[in-house]
Amino acid sequence: MEIRSFLAFELPVKIKEIISRASAEMKKLSLHVRWVRVDNIHLTVVFMGNISEDDLGQIGEAVSKVCKRYGPFNISLNGSGIFGSRRNPRVLWIGLDGDLERISYFRNSLQKHLKPFGIKEEKRRFKPHLTLGRFRKGTESNVDLDDLLSTYQNITSPLCAVEELILFRSELKPGGAVYSKVEAWPLIGSH
Repeated sequence: MEIRSFLAFELPVKIKEIISRASAEMKKLSLHVRWVRVDNIHLTVVFMGNISEDDLGQIGEAVSKVCKRYGPFNISLNGSGIFGSRRNPRVLWIGLDGDLERISYFRNSLQKHLKPFGIKEEKRRFKPHLTLGRFRKGTESNVDLDDLLSTYQNITSPLCAVEELILFRSELKPGGAVYSKVEAWPLIGSH
């Protein structure tokens, strides 16, 4: 059987609290957005797509090797924006700051180790972000979107550590995606 999966970090509590407050405020605006539940917001490092459950053991060993080389990463929130254009927005996101270059090397190393399992390598430069919501088709920019972007363009948080990479299973249900932890690996290296 296959499972739809991804590798990600859970957000530190301090960062999650700030996102939770911001998300609650944003939901009061008249925007045509499908909001992501705050508990479902993760820092995704590698989207693996459908993988065979038979490969889970070997995938775990490959991921473990990489996690043993890297130490925890520090991240903080840094601004917000949209993917798409103001006239045709697609995704509302919050940006990150911190050890982004190290996380980028980490992602590249994971991808190299996962290639033998048929997991596609993402060629684009790693630009970590947190997806808050997806705009419904046909949404156009309005005053509320302009207000939101100017209010949250400088959103920040304290620097917080992420110390454990998690393999999540993603099940698409009528009420939205449901994520469950399959396995986790601590970052215990010195890279």
